[in-house]
Amino acid sequence: MSLRNKIITGSIALVLSSSTLMAFLGNWEGEGQNVVYADKLAQGLPTVCAGITRHTSPYPVIVGDYWSPERCTEVEHLVVQKGQLALADCLTNEDINQNTFDALSSHGHNVGTPSTCASRAVGLINAGRIAEGCRALAWGADGRPVWAYVTDAKGNKRFVPGLHARRRAEAELCAS
Repeated sequence: MSLRNKIITGSIALVLSSSTLMAFLGNWEGEGQNVVYADKLAQGLPTVCAGITRHTSPYPVIVGDYWSPERCTEVEHLVVQKGQLALADCLTNEDINQNTFDALSSHGHNVGTPSTCASRAVGLINAGRIAEGCRALAWGADGRPVWAYVTDAKGNKRFVPGLHARRRAEAELCAS
C-alpha cells in the first residue's frame, strides 16, 4: 500500500492540512492576503491568501480581485491536501513524522511538489537519512544555501535572505 493510501485510510499517523502546517504557511505565505497581488519574487505571478496561484487554484486568480476569508480557507485546504497527496506518492519512507511531512509539504507548496519530490532532501529522507534530508531543505552538500534564489526576467539569479530563512525554518520543523 502506498503512503498516499495509508494516509487516506488512516493506517499511518499523518494528517493532511495539519494545524501546524497551516500556521506555518500562514507565517511564511502571509495571513489575510485577501486581495490578489503580483508576487515580485515570482515574476509578478498573481497570488492570494497563503500562496494560492493560478497554477494551484480551481478559481481564476486575477490581480486586484478580493477573496473572502472563507474562500481562502476553502482553497488553501484544497491546494495543500492535493499537494500533500502528490508528495505522499514520492515518499517511500514510512518512518517520517508529522513535522517532517509538514516541512516537506511547505517546501512543495512554495517551490512546487514535483521539484520537492525530485530534491536531494526527499532522496535522503527516502533512503532513511532523515536528519540529512531535513538539512538538505536549506543547505546543499557543499554547505551553501539551496532553494533560496529567484531568477529575474533576464535570467539573473539572486539570493533572497527571506527565502533562506523559510528554508531554515522548514529544515528545523522537518528535524523536530
